Amino acid sequence: MAGGGLSSLVTMTAKHLGSGSVCPPLADGLLRCYSMKYCPYAQRAHLVLAAKKVKHDVVWVNLKNKPSWLFEKNPLGKVPILEQNGKLMFESLAVCDYLDEMYPNPPLHPSDPWEKGVDKMFVEVFTKVSGPMLKIFFNMGNGEVQAKSCEDMKVGMDIFEAEHMKRGTKYFGGNTPGMLDYMIWPWAERLELVQMIMGEDSALSPQRFPRMIQWKKDMLIDDAVIATYLPPETHANFFTTFETDPYNLRAKL
Repeated sequence: MAGGGLSSLVTMTAKHLGSGSVCPPLADGLLRCYSMKYCPYAQRAHLVLAAKKVKHDVVWVNLKNKPSWLFEKNPLGKVPILEQNGKLMFESLAVCDYLDEMYPNPPLHPSDPWEKGVDKMFVEVFTKVSGPMLKIFFNMGNGEVQAKSCEDMKVGMDIFEAEHMKRGTKYFGGNTPGMLDYMIWPWAERLELVQMIMGEDSALSPQRFPRMIQWKKDMLIDDAVIATYLPPETHANFFTTFETDPYNLRAKL
């Protein structure tokens, strides 16, 4: 990680470890996060770790060529995974909730139980945005599905535009980003990738989404976001590592 003066808190493997690799030894007491650099779900954990300024190490994992030891950490073979003192935890929302309780400063969930429940509700509702976005990414050659998914994504974003306006705050969490902001950010970061794939019409228009566009600009100056951010060109380059370049992104870089 870089940015926000946070890089000194993090050590990481030089590359994504795949089949045939050996899992690096874990230092006593040190929190470890098993991750994949381009995974939005894993990015959630990195955002919270950065916001809390938690010292930890990162082991990058090749999810297209998974090492056998990954399944010993998580039988589902997914990231993020936390490990500390022989204990393991996975699933991004559970991981982030744990981190918020274990490292209470700054608190990311609202202290009011009702408000906390509402924020968790909206994290779930965001699947109305993230679900269609993933369909765009993984339905190459099916323009009809992608076009519908793009419209579905915007309908989902309408919900968050209205909620942000209702709250009347800079972030969903108030004057500073909260858990809801960080849990939905990884997909907001990838909106430019949608635009690269689908064209200019896929962008969030200022007329329809003025609040969410400003929210995105405000998030980009947050230290935790700066520490975990990857530009759209980097996300696009990841897609060009597939056997084919499904969206001809090389030509757009």
